[in-house]
Amino acid sequence: MTWPDRPVSATGVALQGSSQPHPPQLRVSSWRPYIGIVGVLLGSVMGTLGSRTTSFGLADLRGGLHAGFDDGAWITTTFGVGQMLVGVASPYLGAVFGARRVLLTGIVMFFFASLLAPLATNFSGFLALLAIAGLGSGTFIPLTISFVIRSLPAKLVIYGVAAYAMNSELSQNVAASLEGWYADHWSWHWIYWQYCLALPLMFAAIWYGVPRETTNLRLLRDFDWAGLSYASIGFAMLYAGLDQGNRLDWTSSGLVVGLLVGGGLLAAAFVLREVSAPRPFLNLRLLLHGNLVLMMLALVAVRFIILSTAYIIPTYLQAVQNFRELQVGQVLLWIALPQFVIVVPLAMLLRRMDGRYVLAFGILLVGIASLMTAQITSVWTTEDFLPSQILQAIGQSCALTALTILVVRGSLPIEALSIGCLLQISRLFGGEIGTTFMQTFVRTREQFHSNTIGQHVTSGTGFTMDRLASYANSTGTHAADAGLSSMQAYKLLAAAIASQANVLAYRDGFLAATIGAGFCLLLVALMRRGGPSPF
Repeated sequence: MTWPDRPVSATGVALQGSSQPHPPQLRVSSWRPYIGIVGVLLGSVMGTLGSRTTSFGLADLRGGLHAGFDDGAWITTTFGVGQMLVGVASPYLGAVFGARRVLLTGIVMFFFASLLAPLATNFSGFLALLAIAGLGSGTFIPLTISFVIRSLPAKLVIYGVAAYAMNSELSQNVAASLEGWYADHWSWHWIYWQYCLALPLMFAAIWYGVPRETTNLRLLRDFDWAGLSYASIGFAMLYAGLDQGNRLDWTSSGLVVGLLVGGGLLAAAFVLREVSAPRPFLNLRLLLHGNLVLMMLALVAVRFIILSTAYIIPTYLQAVQNFRELQVGQVLLWIALPQFVIVVPLAMLLRRMDGRYVLAFGILLVGIASLMTAQITSVWTTEDFLPSQILQAIGQSCALTALTILVVRGSLPIEALSIGCLLQISRLFGGEIGTTFMQTFVRTREQFHSNTIGQHVTSGTGFTMDRLASYANSTGTHAADAGLSSMQAYKLLAAAIASQANVLAYRDGFLAATIGAGFCLLLVALMRRGGPSPF
């Protein structure tokens, strides 16, 4: 079943009757649109890079800002909430004011916030600037897909979409290497100042390559402001609750409960509003007629798997092997670098093959890679992850690119702005759910395994005494007396138990990601073949 034959969003309905609809241009007479494409693709890279680089550099940021653990935990949350707030509204802002004005405004906000944030004299000011940076960068990804669809010739749209998917994965997996390099060679300030180098290039490309559009303020007259408010605030609250839930132990925190319950109620109010309003922000009744709901669920699930494994591997290398970010980045680069080789052949394949088969193949590879990594032991280092990570790089490239193209093919061109919004929301929620679930899952499984192992390490048993004697002998030459040597032996035994419990918890995490891949395959099996598409 294909997408409905009429728009499902307020943006699509408004643009359908305007003098400036957004169909794909079948011919391009100059290089200007291609320069614009470079600009919006740069934006999609920085939109993803912002949150990932901050996550890897959180310890350096806390040290540089003299912030405690609890205060520092709000750094990533604040940036993500800003992106979520504006991401929902970006399609209609683009329809009213034009994508060019919205993007240029977002670039200016992101530039000055990134420039000034490391210079903030207090932590509250830093968070305020970070929220502005999130609002500015949050416009990039929702408007990227719409410009790709509207500006490239129909036969090249699929290559632009593939490049968009590649950029997202590339930026996600080079973040650790960048943060580690800045920390080792420059300073933590460059976690934010790096954008000040690229944003002027993006501004120039957008200024020259994206066409000027007339402001259409009349579209504001009949807009569903209530629906937009419910969605923006509700989704932002849910995102913040998920991001803080593991740290504050979920139901033990009134703040987390308040954020999740309040966000859930606003999300429910959004759904009720959309099914009852005469001009809804998003017509959910028409939305249910096609494959879009299944594809959005699949996107959330794929992002869940990818971000789950992207969380486990760096955490394992840092907690068990004591690797720094630059060393962790050497593993993740094996996911990032193959994207350059895959992108063009993958787009050519998707032009000739049903995207569902490519999607299923990619998910299958990701599931196999997760199953391979579930064999992890406490002696694994960088080289041991390479076979599974190369396989995962190919799999997640196939899956995310095929999913994005399936969504684009199944939509009306006039809905391009709204498609970018749905992709952004699914991307943010999928990644956040994946990271949050895996943090909580690994923590609880580590506690379980630590308790189980501890029950078997009973004081006085032969194996335990032999291990303690071995540790005592290895430390005895450096100890002042036998008592100190014995104490050090017990500490080493406790560290070995903790390390093994962590490894077993990470193994369980990879098995959970494998089960998630099976769920994704079920969603693909439920998708129906789409109709003909100009792309």
